[in-house]
Parts: sequence; structure tokens; C-alpha cells
Amino acid sequence: MDWQTPEDAVPSAFVTESNRRALIGAPPASGAWRDGDDPGDRRFTGIGPLDLERGGALPHVTIAWESWGELNADRSNAVLVLHALTGDSHVIGAAGAGHATAGWWSGVVGEGLALDPADWFIVAPNMLGGCQGSTGPATVSPDGREWGSRFPYLTIRDQVAAQVRLADELGLDGWALVVGGSMGGMHALEWAIEHPQRVERLAVLAAPPLSGADQIALNSVQSEAIRMDPAFAGGDYYDADDGSGPHHGLALARRMALLNYRSPTELDDRFERSWQSGLNPLGGGGVFAVESYLGFHGNKFTRRFDANSYLVLVDAMNSHDVGRDRGGVAAALSRVTARTLVLGVDSDRLFPVSGQEVIARHVPGNIDGDVPVVLSSPYGHDAFLIEFAEVGAEITRLLRG
Repeated sequence: MDWQTPEDAVPSAFVTESNRRALIGAPPASGAWRDGDDPGDRRFTGIGPLDLERGGALPHVTIAWESWGELNADRSNAVLVLHALTGDSHVIGAAGAGHATAGWWSGVVGEGLALDPADWFIVAPNMLGGCQGSTGPATVSPDGREWGSRFPYLTIRDQVAAQVRLADELGLDGWALVVGGSMGGMHALEWAIEHPQRVERLAVLAAPPLSGADQIALNSVQSEAIRMDPAFAGGDYYDADDGSGPHHGLALARRMALLNYRSPTELDDRFERSWQSGLNPLGGGGVFAVESYLGFHGNKFTRRFDANSYLVLVDAMNSHDVGRDRGGVAAALSRVTARTLVLGVDSDRLFPVSGQEVIARHVPGNIDGDVPVVLSSPYGHDAFLIEFAEVGAEITRLLRG
């Protein structure tokens, strides 16, 4: 659950007038990529119908994905990169037609970096239920209307099942590396547990073995903020005019989330008690700089994401428990055969290091014995998107073994 775009996954900063002017105009009812929009660098693969873990099915699923590099002759250099809650397939590359933002991991993937396309065939799908090209609530269903409120409940395991089918369609029997951070780390764990023969190396970044009560509680208030917006219309708002969709609720959910992605130290050091303008926030009509920062990023988010997708994906995160129906967390993690990197962040208050300690202790192939790598950073959960040099060095260490 991180920002997942370079504009947001940087140290917090004051909002400028030019920042605000860039968001003048009413937000769309949904910020989802829609059929007919410019595909950008995406490719689309149909994987057929998909039965779902908790019942029901999707009659046809399409997964949007991007790739970099070339597959070698023996198909041994494929890498799967899995994004977090609000990310997408655009790992590297410029913003432009089809892509609202530039790539979100450009300091780790690229020429001369840890994941160099000269060496690796790198595949990044948009997760099932997302809103940037893969089948999700904003997708048109077989009856010609958006799925909207009718979109079924998904689990992390459903999303991984869709990724497995994508790999099958691409003719990829195994991955040299599966890497994911936050929600993507949940997917990576499921890959290595359920399909150990297909994962040679595993990198789990700032992700837990299960979503606990604290995370579920945080998610619940974000979901309620969206559902309480009158413009949410029970999830069927896609015909609304610009400015008439559930952008107030979605922006509020995003503001709540940001407080868990960053550390209190960073926010205090960056903003202190500064005012955003010359107007006094103590009854003078002004706002504190940190309030303006949250409001700006909430507003920006509504222009690239979909409220229904946010709800579907948060529910999927709540489903995460690698030990469910597998005899418990320890038993499930013991099934991993991959050479594994487990990385946590000392200032992460969303998924604290204690979760990574559990994973490291029970995964047999952890490269650091029974402990995780703990990244020291002031940036909280989002550090895996900001501390490129440190994260890249750890992935390189994993790949060289």
C-alpha cells in the first residue's frame, strides 16, 4: 500500500502553486484506464475464465502487462515484478499517452541497474481487479456495462492464479526471480508457496506473512470513506460527469493511507508547523503545510485510480494469510524452495519489521539465515520505492547467489 509513482514516492515536499494549477479542473468519475484509451506500452493477454477461491467466477479475464529485455534461448532469465496496491505495469518509462505517470521503479529496473534489461526479461502485470488495463470493476462486462458493484470478491490467491495463467500463456514455465513490495510482496509469497517449482529466487520487500487486525482496521476506515461518499452510488458511478464521481471519498481514503506509508519523523522534519501560505491556520482561513500536502496528493490520486478497484484490492489485501488452509504460517513458509531475500524497513508502521522477521525465520532459503535485511530509512513503508541504491544492492546480492 504505497504511492507507486515517482512523483509521490519521493521525500515529502511543500505543495507549490504550479502543483495546484496542474490539478485545476474536475476529476473524472473514474481514473481507470478504459477500453479505447491509448494503450501506451501495455500489452493485453486473455487468459479465459477464472474460477475464484471464495466462489463464483469471472467469465473472461484480460491481464495488461509490460516487459523489457529479451527472453534467452533456454528461457532462464525471466523476472516477474509485482506492484503494490495502487501501482500498475508501468515500472519504467515516461509519462505520456496511455500512462498518467512515469515508471515507479526506475532506480531499480534499467540499464546498469539491479534488474538490467540487457540481462533479464522483465515482466510486470497489472493485477487482477486493478484499474490500469487488467480486468477490474471499471472493465466492461459481457452484458456491455461496467462490472461496477457486481465485480466479485477477490483474494490474493485469485490474483496470483491470474498471474500464473498469464505466465502459461507467455510460455514461461519458471521465473529466475519473483519480486514484489507491499501488496506485490504478498503475491510473491503466494507464488513461492503454491508454485515452488516455478520460482528460483524470491524477493519479499516490506510485506507481511498475513494481514493482521491493525492493517485490516486501517483498511476498513479507508473503504468506509469511499462508501460514504454519496457520489459512490453503491459502486455504479461510471456514467457520472466529471466532478460528479466519488472523488471526495477516494481522496480521503488516500490521505488516510499516506499517513501509514510515511513515518512521523519524516513528516515532522519536513513540515514542522509550517503554514502553506500567508494565511494563519489558527482561525485565519489558512492550512498547515502538511494538510495541503495530503489534500494535493488525494486530489491527484483521483485522476489515475478507480474507487471500486480500491475497494476490491483492499479486500484482497485483507484476505492475505499464507497459513490459511495450509496448517499455519510456519508450515506454509516451509514450502518455499527459492533462494530468498526478505527486506523490511525500520520506520515502517504499516507492515512492521516483526512481520518480515517471521518470514525470514521460516523460509528455508533465506540468504541471511533466520533474519531479514532491515533497511534504515526515515521514509517509512515507502522506502522500498525511494531508497533505490540500497534496495537494488540487496536484489543484486540475491541474483548473484
